[in-house]
Amino acid sequence: MEQDIIDLITKRVREELVREFLIPVEVSARHVHLSKEHICELFGYEYELAKKKDLSQPGQFQYNERVMLIGPKGVLGGVAVLGPPRYKTQVEITRTDAFALGIDPPVRDSGDLGKSGTLFIAYDKSIVKGEESVIIAKRHIHMTKKDSQRFNVHDKQVVSVKIYGQRPLIFEDVLVRVSDSYALRMHIDFDEANASGSTDGTVCTIYEASAED
Repeated sequence: MEQDIIDLITKRVREELVREFLIPVEVSARHVHLSKEHICELFGYEYELAKKKDLSQPGQFQYNERVMLIGPKGVLGGVAVLGPPRYKTQVEITRTDAFALGIDPPVRDSGDLGKSGTLFIAYDKSIVKGEESVIIAKRHIHMTKKDSQRFNVHDKQVVSVKIYGQRPLIFEDVLVRVSDSYALRMHIDFDEANASGSTDGTVCTIYEASAED
């Protein structure tokens, strides 16, 4: 009887420890971060984009307006535009989207756009060329400095992550991004979400950290 109680307590302690290190998983749909120049060219110099909703990362939000992506082989409509405006336009799509558009963008961290993919972005009758603007976003975890201490990782470290979706999966090569302006989230795209069966409420844990440092 005493052993049963001990086993029960041990199980609950383990469950609590696991919960302490769970990270919410968010699935990023294809989207565009427009430069101020492209906003003016697409919507007009006097036009002000309308904010639709805030996103989980502080200071990030989605506009009401949506655009069209045009590639050599296909078109994707209804693509979300996120704010605030960027210095350079960045388009984030999945590998499946890339096949549909007929382009071959690299897997990159946000902002790393050198020699990336190119396509056209359209709104109504206006169109701009997104030269070296398209990436497949590298899966990553946003966290604060306090979170990084709790997980014993640091900014730019690469880790492996176990996702507890309907089809649990371990993802390697996950980038840790640390800043006190972030909220704790792991971001994956729809291809990765489909592979792991991730939906709203899915969580993950850091399975293994690189031993480089």
